Amino acid sequence: MAQVRRESVRGRVALGDSSKKIPKRGPLPSPEPVSDPKKPRNVVDYGLSRAADITKLHRGGALTSDFCEADPYLLKAAKFHGEKATGNCPACKGKKLVELNYIYGDELGPYAGRIRKASELPAMCSKFGEFRVYVVEVCPDCHWNYLLRAFSLGDGTPRRAVPPIPVEDLLD
Repeated sequence: MAQVRRESVRGRVALGDSSKKIPKRGPLPSPEPVSDPKKPRNVVDYGLSRAADITKLHRGGALTSDFCEADPYLLKAAKFHGEKATGNCPACKGKKLVELNYIYGDELGPYAGRIRKASELPAMCSKFGEFRVYVVEVCPDCHWNYLLRAFSLGDGTPRRAVPPIPVEDLLD
């Protein structure tokens, strides 16, 4: 039985055939025509579903726990990163209702899933071809949370995923 020879390469143990080449990434897709990168597109508005769920909640057809069990991380994000919403909480009528903008996209690389302020989104539109924004409302008092809308932003020019550097540097 033949033994596999292990070689030390700069402090690491190399196993197997080192002559295998890593496949190169393919070409990027062609740009998507976008008239205004800062204008939301592919919008999905959950307003009608929200109104139906609020009605169901107030008429007793739904348990409070169906809508008022926010994840602890969501509550912490709402506390430190939330932006004041225009109305009051639909469940408890409190005035502390906030909105969070979660961003996702392949081009964001390790920064996908982060929260960005609404004022930061226009600057990101020229830095990324496409990314998705999910707007969630959260009440820190009663833990109400609801996905309000989702939409795409970006200039339509595909790019490779960003390297792990501070996102603030990308916005400048």
